[in-house]
Amino acid sequence: MEKITLVAATLFGILAIILGAFGAHALKKLISTEKLASFEVGVRYQMYSALSLLILGLQLNFQEHITKLAVYCLICGTILFSFSIYLLSFAEYWKKNLKFLGPITPLGGLLMITGWILLLINFIK
Repeated sequence: MEKITLVAATLFGILAIILGAFGAHALKKLISTEKLASFEVGVRYQMYSALSLLILGLQLNFQEHITKLAVYCLICGTILFSFSIYLLSFAEYWKKNLKFLGPITPLGGLLMITGWILLLINFIK
C-alpha cells in the first residue's frame, strides 16, 4: 500500500508540474482567462494531493483499514476532480460538449474531503 501511495504521489507531482508549466505558457493563447483559472485550480489541488500522499506514504501505518480507505479516496478524488477540470477547460477549444463531466468535479472533491475526514478519524482514535 505504501508503494501505491508513493507512486501516486510522485505521478501526481510530476504531472502537476508539467501541466502547471503548460498552463502558464501554452494555454494563454488557447483558452479563456476563466478556463485557465479553472485549469490552475486543478493543478493546485493535484499538487496538494501529491504532497499529502507523499507524506502519508512515508509516515502512516497501512495496517489500518481506515488509512487505506483514506488514501484511496484521496487518489480517486484527485483523479476525478483535477482531470475533469482539465477536460472541461478544453471543451470549448475542442468544440466538444463535455458538460456530462460537470458532476464529476464535485464528486472528486467529495472523495478528497472524505479522505481527509477518514484521516482525521484515524488520527483521533
